[in-house]
Amino acid sequence: MKKFVVYLVLIVGGVIFFYPFLWMIMATFRSEIDIGYPGLFVKSLTLHNYEIVFKRIPILRALFNSLFVSLSVTASVIFFGSVVGYALSRLKFKIKGLILGVILFTMVIPFQITLIPMYILMVKFGWVDTYLALIVPGMISSFGILLFRQFFLDIPQDLIDAARIDGCNDFQILFKIFLPLSKPVMITVGIFSFMATWNDVLWPMLVIRTRELMTMPQLVTLFSIGGEAEGQLGPQLAATTLLALPIVVAYAFFQRYFIESMATTGLKG
Repeated sequence: MKKFVVYLVLIVGGVIFFYPFLWMIMATFRSEIDIGYPGLFVKSLTLHNYEIVFKRIPILRALFNSLFVSLSVTASVIFFGSVVGYALSRLKFKIKGLILGVILFTMVIPFQITLIPMYILMVKFGWVDTYLALIVPGMISSFGILLFRQFFLDIPQDLIDAARIDGCNDFQILFKIFLPLSKPVMITVGIFSFMATWNDVLWPMLVIRTRELMTMPQLVTLFSIGGEAEGQLGPQLAATTLLALPIVVAYAFFQRYFIESMATTGLKG
């Protein structure tokens, strides 16, 4: 009976939280007249809202831009985060504590403080209206470094000693031993990096003005508030659904590893 009550509460809570998202998806298939209906199903369904989105904005090109930028940033964050995390967890050098302190300090600095200096750098480098302006500033993540460091601290030292006896250097130890054991933390860092990059709107608004290079959140934002949707709620919901689906699918696919990492990694040490 106790398990039944627990599962019942969880099911009810899941339905409550999931219903608005499901309603948004179903509302994209309604006409503008029926869109205010609170239920999920109406008599007539249509793809007119999606036709408006694909007709008025280059949504597929924006999807490619977002995927390219998000995957590039995610790959670089995992690579650099694992390298720096390994150095801070296993190597011995004098200023290791200072470097770790600086990394922790950067985590409390709001992004808005560095926004103007970063934009000036992009202008001086001539990277405005290029993919470099979207990718390079996010290639290293303090959170990713910290998470990799904490995970690597839990790997037994005996594995490293055995690898060194076999003649492995630090890069071989990292890529042949540590990373194959780090799938949960790699996926966790990847999900956080991908979501943060995918959902970013402010930075692309500053550095990208060419329509063909705009990311999906940027283009959807301009579509919704810039007048191209003409105040119609249906096309706005359709564009928002297309924007949210990749994140939902990615998290649903990798959630087991994400939860495993949160349960086993922690932030101890």
